[in-house]
Amino acid sequence: MQHTLFALVENKPGVLNRVASLFRRRNFNIESLNVGQTESPEISRMTIVMDGDERDVRIVEANLYKLVNVIDVQEVTNRPAVLRDLALIKVRAAPEKRAEIANLASIFRANIVDVAPDSVIVEITGTEDKIESLVELLRPMGILEMVRTGQVAMMRGDQPGARHTPGAGNNGNGYHKQNTEYLN
Repeated sequence: MQHTLFALVENKPGVLNRVASLFRRRNFNIESLNVGQTESPEISRMTIVMDGDERDVRIVEANLYKLVNVIDVQEVTNRPAVLRDLALIKVRAAPEKRAEIANLASIFRANIVDVAPDSVIVEITGTEDKIESLVELLRPMGILEMVRTGQVAMMRGDQPGARHTPGAGNNGNGYHKQNTEYLN
C-alpha cells in the first residue's frame, strides 16, 4: 500500500541526501519525493510517497526523527488532505489533431502550454488518477515525452497528520516540540 508522509526539515545542504540514504539503508522504495521551501525560508517541506505496510511507515518515521535536520514528520494517508501532482506531457500533434488534443485537455482542466510544428505540451495538475486517465487517452496519439513532479500534500483545515513516534508530539503550532526555534 502507498503511504504519504510529509517532513519539515531545515533548509540546509545535505538534508535531502540524508533522507534518501535512510530509505536506501532500510531498503524501502520511494515512489515519489518532492521538496520545496515553505513559508519560512529556513524550512523545507518534503512530501514522501512510499510503498509499505504500517510497520514500515512507523520505522521510517522513527528513523526520520533521528536525523538532526528533521523538525516534524506526519503521515497523511487516510487523513483529510489535499494531494496533487503536476505533469507535462509532450504529444505528437499534426495540425489536424490539435483540436482533438485541446478538447481532451479542456475536459481534464489541463492547459496546452506549448505548440510546436509537430507536437504540443499539455500541463495537468490533479490527483494521480486524473493524470493517469489523461495519459491513457493521449497515449494512442503518441506521447513523445512526459515528466511528473510527484505528489505534494497539505492537510485540510488545522488538523495535523498522524504521528506514530513516541514523544513526537505537537507543541500546538504544528512543529515538533524539540525544535521550537523555528516558530519565531
